[in-house]
Parts: sequence; C-alpha cells; structure tokens
Amino acid sequence: QVQLIESGGGLVQAGGSLRLSCAASGRTFSDYAMGWFRQAPGLEREFVAAISWTGGSTDYADSVKGRFSISRDNAKNTVYLQMNSLKPEDTAVYYCAATTSRTIVGVTTTTAYDSWGQGTQVTVSS
Repeated sequence: QVQLIESGGGLVQAGGSLRLSCAASGRTFSDYAMGWFRQAPGLEREFVAAISWTGGSTDYADSVKGRFSISRDNAKNTVYLQMNSLKPEDTAVYYCAATTSRTIVGVTTTTAYDSWGQGTQVTVSS
C-alpha cells in the first residue's frame, strides 16, 4: 500500500479558493490512479474527483464540475485538488485515496480504492 497525507484544508468564505495537496510515500506513486472524496457530518463519503496514473484522464462529480480541478505531479509524488468558487455545501473532511486500477472508469466508489489518507477539514462560511 501507499501512505497518503493530505494538507491545505482550512476555513474560507463562500466564493473563495483552496488548494488541497496529498503527498504519497511507500510505493511507486505513478502506479496508482488517485481520487478525492469528501464526507460531511452525518453523510456518507462521496466521490469528488479522480485522475489516472498518467494524469491524462480526469473525472468529477457533477456537484464540483467547473469549480474543482484535480492534477498530479508524479515527480513530487503529489496529487492536488484546486477548489474555486467554494460554497457552504462544500464543507466536509476531504480525503485522498489511491487505487491500482489502470483506468478511472468506475472509480467513483470508496470500495475501488486501496489506500486512504487521514483527511483534511474544509469549512466554507456563508
């Protein structure tokens, strides 16, 4: 498994931006497709975005399309989530996850992922 550590969360006003980072260690980072999920209090963990191992393919939840952007730097073993035009409903703990899937088709469920970070809190005030 790969070890994952998220950072970059915080408190931001509605309409603001944050960039989350997820640093990986322990295995070859480029062997993994990566995803971001989030979980609000009392709700299930939900898919946000995914990126293929090359970075050439991405997928987003409808709720964040056009506002969030996922990217990766395999030289730095890091995946990013740029979040713009944030809304109060984006408030959640954000988790990055790694999967050995060679495609990001179907990797929108938590069961598709092998490794998880500890999460970082994002709070958007109205």
